[in-house]
Amino acid sequence: MYAVFQLSGFQYTVEEGETIKVPLQDVKVGDKIDINDILLVKTSNEAVVGSPFVENAKIEAEVLTHGKDDKVLIYKYKRRTKYRRTQGHRQDFSEIKINKIVA
Repeated sequence: MYAVFQLSGFQYTVEEGETIKVPLQDVKVGDKIDINDILLVKTSNEAVVGSPFVENAKIEAEVLTHGKDDKVLIYKYKRRTKYRRTQGHRQDFSEIKINKIVA
């Protein structure tokens, strides 16, 4: 069974027991969170697609860690004008483990 859900403006495809990185969530490490914005739930023999969300479906997850991702370099360049700018950015993230998908 897998599900597609929406969290902080991004969409993720997950299965039970999977660990993913999502944008920083305002919860403590070890806390359980419920995700209710489920777009699709697929079992072995049927798929339920929401419009926009699936009714009575949720994902139970647990926050494992918080951290910062690797640095992403932003480089701006305009030809023939001696214009070059380099900037770095590290995005905050929360790592969550999907415990259960309730359809």
